[in-house]
Amino acid sequence: MKDIDDSKAPLLDHLIELRTRLLWSVGAILIAFFLCFAFAQEIFALLVRPLAAAGQDRVIFTQVFEAFFVQVRVAFFGALMLSFPVVATQLWRFVAPGLYRQEKQALAPFLAATPFLFALGACFAYFVAIPTALKFLLGFQGDLGNSGVSQEALPSVGQYLSFIMQFLFAFGVAFLLPVLLMLLNRAGIVTREQLLGFRRYFIVAAFIIAAIFTPPDVVSQLLLAVPLIILYEISLIAIRLTDRRKPAEETALAATEEKPAE
Repeated sequence: MKDIDDSKAPLLDHLIELRTRLLWSVGAILIAFFLCFAFAQEIFALLVRPLAAAGQDRVIFTQVFEAFFVQVRVAFFGALMLSFPVVATQLWRFVAPGLYRQEKQALAPFLAATPFLFALGACFAYFVAIPTALKFLLGFQGDLGNSGVSQEALPSVGQYLSFIMQFLFAFGVAFLLPVLLMLLNRAGIVTREQLLGFRRYFIVAAFIIAAIFTPPDVVSQLLLAVPLIILYEISLIAIRLTDRRKPAEETALAATEEKPAE
């Protein structure tokens, strides 16, 4: 019990602590929002680069307030990304006092890897998945057979923003799969053998997840489903490596607990 912090505070103190952490988080989001709103056009210009690279040099807005609300959404999206370290730190400071020391040591590496893996997934979406999907989807422009009629893509700013945010968020969360599986394994909820048995079902689940979080075309779904399957296999390898280290860690922990206090 010595590993638990001495602060066995009553419920009211916990609520006050929660309010403090929430205020810090909301404050960080608001500051980041106003900062990102000042540079909303520059951020959106960065987001439309894949569209320009795919050959589309114009976007439109069909409602007079659409362009303004797009800037608000861009600022809010950027604020969530920018303030995530502060929010995660406040969440950790609220939860950590109730954890054992070994639980803190087990969770800390995974929590530290979370922003890196999310950013890695978002970068994969921005540089690989989105350009590939746009080239495929915009390839349907042109003449409709011998009808003498041509079709042209005129995406609105709101629709394109929803499209690219959906991709960035979906891939960012998908790349957190190893963290989730390894946390479940360390918590004793699932074992590597269970995950191995679930492998064939996860392949089907990966395509279902991809169908939900990407546009309804085969290329976009493959771009998300295939990395999910690869990340699942990487998780199995990582869990195998950590399982080999468990006996040594348990032995060291037992030796520490049995060591008489001086």
